[in-house]
Amino acid sequence: MNDVLITADRVIAGPADRVTVGGAVLIESGLVAAVGGAAELDASVDTRVPRLRCPGATVLPGMTDCHVHLAFDAGPDPVRAVADAEPGELATAMAGRAAQMLAAGVTTVRDLGDRAALTVALRESIESGTVTGPRIVAATTPLTSHGGHCGFLGGEVTSDDDIRAQIARNSAAGADLIKVMASGGALTPGGPRMWEAQFTPRQLRLIVEEAAGHGLGVAAHAHGTETIAHCVAAGVRTLEHCSWRTPEGIVHDPGTIRRIVENDIAVCRCVSGDWRLFLDQMGPRRAKEMAEVIREMREAGVRFIAGTDAGVPGAHFGDFVGMLGFFASLGFGHGEILDMATVDPAHALGLTDTGVLAPGMRADVIVVDGDPLTELEALRRIRHVFTAGRRVIG
Repeated sequence: MNDVLITADRVIAGPADRVTVGGAVLIESGLVAAVGGAAELDASVDTRVPRLRCPGATVLPGMTDCHVHLAFDAGPDPVRAVADAEPGELATAMAGRAAQMLAAGVTTVRDLGDRAALTVALRESIESGTVTGPRIVAATTPLTSHGGHCGFLGGEVTSDDDIRAQIARNSAAGADLIKVMASGGALTPGGPRMWEAQFTPRQLRLIVEEAAGHGLGVAAHAHGTETIAHCVAAGVRTLEHCSWRTPEGIVHDPGTIRRIVENDIAVCRCVSGDWRLFLDQMGPRRAKEMAEVIREMREAGVRFIAGTDAGVPGAHFGDFVGMLGFFASLGFGHGEILDMATVDPAHALGLTDTGVLAPGMRADVIVVDGDPLTELEALRRIRHVFTAGRRVIG
């Protein structure tokens, strides 16, 4: 593993207000060894250490996509694509999708539902260096109700014993967390509607308690307003989608929002790069309602984390930055958005060794042309990507 001193016009160490103009980052043995002014570090670091000089560029922490499905193909029928694929064929495709995300500057992905724990095998291949890809945080098989959302992945449960057994299977397979489909979803034909609960409040509490017994947190797919409240009360770690659906439309609960903040539950809105088309399909009234709820949650102090739902129809693996543009359209500042993609996911996912550039942290580092604090599109202009100190792009 090669040591290197990277110098650039600026270093955004994280959070985004920590900027060093004319900065440098020293990587040693896969870790960040030092961050500071380029002139000082250049003078103090052994001359035998290679220099990577990046004029016109910004160095920042690698980004995190908190909600992906590497087993899905982003095509019109991902259910069939997953169900019909041979394991070897699917594993190869998943590795290719992970590589697309890495090329887009995403050095960590949280996969929230796959088939037969294939993400764990891919995670191990990446960690061993057999294949190149981002760090993977894997949920393996999501828990769902009988005939429920994404039941085709094999996680249908009915009784308490079913719940305990599936969580135990996921843990034994190497899961990093538990995913529960607490409400219905749009992907599964014939399943419950998006606002309909798939588990009772008591069952959700059981899932959180059982997961904790295995040392795992819970991410909850939750569209329905009542279901969101039940997930918060149960103690989930993150809320996926959190779209406040009811049969009558979007209806949010300020009391639940307050408890989300008090309990430090992160919200992943799961917005893909085609969000403009999605808003058009929602219609002006509902799109406006959704935007207003997100702004109100932000004002209340909700911690948003970036996620694309990559793999579902239209959510492509190489367009992480397109999702960030959605939040910019709602008035989020560029620094705030960068934190949603770096510092905040590390906190929400319990990753204590990434998300910022500081001595002793894992050297997940990207270099982009331009300044993302003034132009988010700079994040598309990837010059170099390092994962655990290894240069894999550029």
